[in-house]
Amino acid sequence: FEIEMIDSLHKLAKYRYECGNYSVSTSYLYFCMLVLPPNDKNYLSALWGKFASEILVQNWDSALEDLNKLREYIDSSPNQFGGNSLQLLQQRTWLIHWSLFVFFNHAMGRDLIIEMFLYRPHYLNAIQTMCPHILRYLATAVIINRGRRSALKDLVKVIQQESYTYRDPITEFLEHLYVNFDFDGARQKLHECQTVLFNDFFLISCLDEFVENARLMIFETFCRIHQCISIGMLAEKLNMNPDEAECWIVNLIRNARLDAKIDSKLGHVVMGAQPLSPYQQLIEKIDSLSVRSETLCGLIDRKLKARTDVSLLLIIQGVS
Repeated sequence: FEIEMIDSLHKLAKYRYECGNYSVSTSYLYFCMLVLPPNDKNYLSALWGKFASEILVQNWDSALEDLNKLREYIDSSPNQFGGNSLQLLQQRTWLIHWSLFVFFNHAMGRDLIIEMFLYRPHYLNAIQTMCPHILRYLATAVIINRGRRSALKDLVKVIQQESYTYRDPITEFLEHLYVNFDFDGARQKLHECQTVLFNDFFLISCLDEFVENARLMIFETFCRIHQCISIGMLAEKLNMNPDEAECWIVNLIRNARLDAKIDSKLGHVVMGAQPLSPYQQLIEKIDSLSVRSETLCGLIDRKLKARTDVSLLLIIQGVS
């Protein structure tokens, strides 16, 4: 066996990929990656090729594995790019864009996109520097993911920071609702958001879920301010007619997601007290803690490595 054989297999995999035989290309590249060392000139190319092939055959579990391998390789092997920060930034930007295929098709994608784009500083920095339009997808993921409402505060902060370079109806919806408390503006933006999602390749499948959750966010924010709410006024804020709004609120109460009573005679919703449970408070406190800890560990490791390198350099200079 000679390493040149793997070079030939890599070329054949690329040829098969260009012919559209993505499943065959995936198999060839799998064997390439088993043999090639990480510092081989074809290793990164093989990683990208297999990742793209898995996406094109819609094998989302394998695509997620390849996404993680690519991210780990890019983040842990900056020396492979010759210390070129621009090239490293370009690799992360490509990965951000390709990862959208995985995040909006894999069952765990809605959580993973928030972890990677919002709580990994290298990738958040790449978004802010190279592709602020990705905030649209991050914002949508937070809106449709009820279990990650704790990420809203961090997301809104980023949207405010980047509002001078990028705005669209989805980011403006959050800004109107959580920064300006402009319910009429939020209602208008929600109407525009529906057009945006309908025409977006990645987001069209989330349209109904997005509208439902966005209405719920408007409703929850409005309820924090008012204790007794007119159903007619609420319907106007939610872009619904009064009968639809009443039916929607009844379903919320029935599913135990809302502590409220409806006074049909007066056409009012009377809110009950909604204290946040200690359990929910604890969940919100520890949410994303593992990612933040990992980031902190990485920073400490880099600083220790830099200090070690400096010490070695001083020793070498002393010897010479």
